[in-house]
Amino acid sequence: MSRSTPEIIHIDSTDAFQRGVDRGRAIADTLTKGIAIYLELFEASAISIDDVRRYAEQALVATEKWSPALADELKGLAEGSATPLWKIAAINARTEILSQAVGTKPGECSTIVNAGVNPVGAQTWDWHEDLEECWHLHRVSGTPRTFVGLTEHGILGKIGINDAGVGIMLNILGHQADRPDGVPVHLVAARVLAEASTLAEAVEILRSAPVSTSSAITVVSPEGAVIVELNPEGAAMLEPTDGVLVHTNHFVDPQLSRGEKLGLYDPDTQARYDVLVERAAAAPLPTAASALIPYLFSEPGDEAQLCCVPAIGAVFGDRWSTLATITLDAAARAITVSPGSPKDATAETTIRLVAARR
Repeated sequence: MSRSTPEIIHIDSTDAFQRGVDRGRAIADTLTKGIAIYLELFEASAISIDDVRRYAEQALVATEKWSPALADELKGLAEGSATPLWKIAAINARTEILSQAVGTKPGECSTIVNAGVNPVGAQTWDWHEDLEECWHLHRVSGTPRTFVGLTEHGILGKIGINDAGVGIMLNILGHQADRPDGVPVHLVAARVLAEASTLAEAVEILRSAPVSTSSAITVVSPEGAVIVELNPEGAAMLEPTDGVLVHTNHFVDPQLSRGEKLGLYDPDTQARYDVLVERAAAAPLPTAASALIPYLFSEPGDEAQLCCVPAIGAVFGDRWSTLATITLDAAARAITVSPGSPKDATAETTIRLVAARR
């Protein structure tokens, strides 16, 4: 499926509030659509508008305590886009709010990394097809580290890489203790990209974040690569096995997996994980980031749906699709993004951004 070319916005200010204002002005026209879809998704997930606002305000309070700069940026974004602050907080906390959904299955993503001498990685971003026009690419400077990446309209960070070569990829997980009142994982991602100069600094930021919803954050850097699994009860770091990292949507750490929310992603997540592990074991992983993309291929009907396609007849809230295919190259400080499935990723569809060193 061909998709439109994403917009690239540029943010450059040393003042967090002004960065938010500039972002809000740049995306004001499209932000309204994304917010409306999320509010509809929350409603379809049996989360009342009153609860959405309450959860969003709780997330904002938690964020302000952990990172005043991120909270200021959210406030600036609200002003720049003429949007109520609670709605900005709500979309940044969309993962946390949707952890309270009733009867819906979240999106799914698959990640593979060659964690060798020059770490490279690839992942699919699978999410609601209804939001396929509600994301963009960005170049952000004025923060301690300049970074580039992909994010959704109104969300400060997601998948990306900075000028120190520290990059992150995301996979949602589910735990029975998940709740919506902690620091949103997307804001944790934004802080890593904006501040981390080394792998150790990235891990420290992740461990310090008082998150309330589960996720796996893959960190690549010129020094190496790891995956940090997070849930409300703790954090665990996964080291490469034979130079390879793989993650889908279930906990790998045996301690954190206790209390995992069963039936949320399984058995699909285990099938995707097993296929990636099998493919990685067949031969040494390629050292070029783009050469990892075929590892994420699947066909309709395959047991492991690495390429996510909406089911025939799927209704709003259940139309899951691979919205983008992403690679990271730590040594090159580069991210590539191709709208849609890995099978649609070509030289013509792929956009490459580099976080310029200072």
